[in-house]
Amino acid sequence: MSFVPEIGPLTGTWTYRSLQNDPDLNTAFNDLEFGRGNIDIEPAPQGVFKGRIYGPGWELQLNGSISYGNPSTVRFQGRGVVGGEEWIYDYIGYLSPPWPNGIDQRPALAGSIVRTIPHASGSGGVSPAGVACTWYAVLDNTPD
Repeated sequence: MSFVPEIGPLTGTWTYRSLQNDPDLNTAFNDLEFGRGNIDIEPAPQGVFKGRIYGPGWELQLNGSISYGNPSTVRFQGRGVVGGEEWIYDYIGYLSPPWPNGIDQRPALAGSIVRTIPHASGSGGVSPAGVACTWYAVLDNTPD
């Protein structure tokens, strides 16, 4: 059996936020929020993305891939049952490289998310498939 390196610096808990893609500068920043939670990225063989995204009352299992490069790219799908119905979201993201003169930097991922299938909204309507938003996540547990 050969050794397969793990994903290393991506493994850990990330603070996640997503924002609606509204170009109106008059929209209050708080009104842009689409979602928030945590992403736990698990150790996995090189090239494999595995983990979960979660918040109060919901959790999706994450499965996908990592392409190493400049920047490294993650592509994964989140699936789970929330409030008795299936939720599926697709994500693509890029690992921001560190700045040579940066101060107190944390690893950050940034990208795009799309709702793959519709589900009920919190206001009694339907959250349609195809809604695309921007997301980012910051590593919460940087190693010492």
